[in-house]
Amino acid sequence: MRNYAYFTEDKGVWDRKKTLTNQNILTLLSEKNIQLESPTDTRFAYCNTNYALLALIIEKVTGLSYREAMKEMIFTPLDMKNTFVFDYEKDRKNVTPSYKGNNIELAFDYLDAVYGDKNIYSTPQDLLKFDLARNAPTFLNENLRSQIYKGYSNERKGTKNYGLGIRMIEWETGQKFYFHNGWWHGNTSAYIPLAKDNVTIIALSNKFTRNVYAVKKLAPLFGDYPFEFNDEE
Repeated sequence: MRNYAYFTEDKGVWDRKKTLTNQNILTLLSEKNIQLESPTDTRFAYCNTNYALLALIIEKVTGLSYREAMKEMIFTPLDMKNTFVFDYEKDRKNVTPSYKGNNIELAFDYLDAVYGDKNIYSTPQDLLKFDLARNAPTFLNENLRSQIYKGYSNERKGTKNYGLGIRMIEWETGQKFYFHNGWWHGNTSAYIPLAKDNVTIIALSNKFTRNVYAVKKLAPLFGDYPFEFNDEE
């Protein structure tokens, strides 16, 4: 599917003076004849639209709002007291702002009410609690956990792959490296679980900088990760 941030810029699709919602995205896909980004099963591309629709599925299945579901299913059980799903109407005047690299504050725009692909505010400490839970049998069962860390699509055959919400690098030696970077406005983040080394690297910034993504260079301090450091993805 096409990224909603792009197809809503197409002429006649959406009035960008109006705040976009997850339900609006679903409606536009069904009513505006939004074409696929590429033919099915021809290529892989990360797409925020998938996560926005996944949030709607979670709401349909649980009967809760996405905000309530995340709190009930994840944040409260894991004692993530400083983590919440951003409410565009209630929280935008209270949350920490984000900045461009030149220190100019970034304003909210018509895309900022969409959740599922973004809009979870957290701390490194809370994210570590989430990370510790990923191997706990009382949080995820073994079958589900194995599905998460299985590669489903090769970005570059034999090296880059993608699991269920986690990026992967698979070297010919059999060594695997899991990670995920994030970006929205000036907020950047990096999450790197080095499971076999009992290490997790978490970096967050509210000022746009690619240096956050460079924390993967710390991985070889803890294990055998043969990076080519000119690759900063």
